[in-house]
Amino acid sequence: QAKQLGLNMPLFGGDGWESEDLVKIGKEAVEGNYFSTHYHPDVSSARSKAFVESYKKRFKNMDESPKSPDAMAALGYDSALILADAIKRAGSTEGAKVRDALAATKDFEGVTGRTIINEKRDATKPAVILQVKDGAFKYIETISP
Repeated sequence: QAKQLGLNMPLFGGDGWESEDLVKIGKEAVEGNYFSTHYHPDVSSARSKAFVESYKKRFKNMDESPKSPDAMAALGYDSALILADAIKRAGSTEGAKVRDALAATKDFEGVTGRTIINEKRDATKPAVILQVKDGAFKYIETISP
């Protein structure tokens, strides 16, 4: 623990911190710290709001209130949409054509923000900053590349 070591500054973690177990296990030791991830349901874009609403309707549990989507749900959704878009642009499902269309993806607007596939075939996209606040993940801001 940083506090046990005398460090009186917040820590900053990566997207691996986005787990309900972080707060369950870390408790007050993780309170006030920050991490980056790919998505949070409090992102205010129209696409995000529509996604959250649809997700809650689809995955409503009769025993509890509907759960909000996490980054993995949003990334999975965007991945399927990017693939469908690439197939449409390729005009084919042939592997090489889809591969080339995926590599040419530019300015794809998904629920996680705008995605661009760069020349190294890496996705360039926004990062969402969250803070552990009162035992929950609080949306702070989205940073675009």
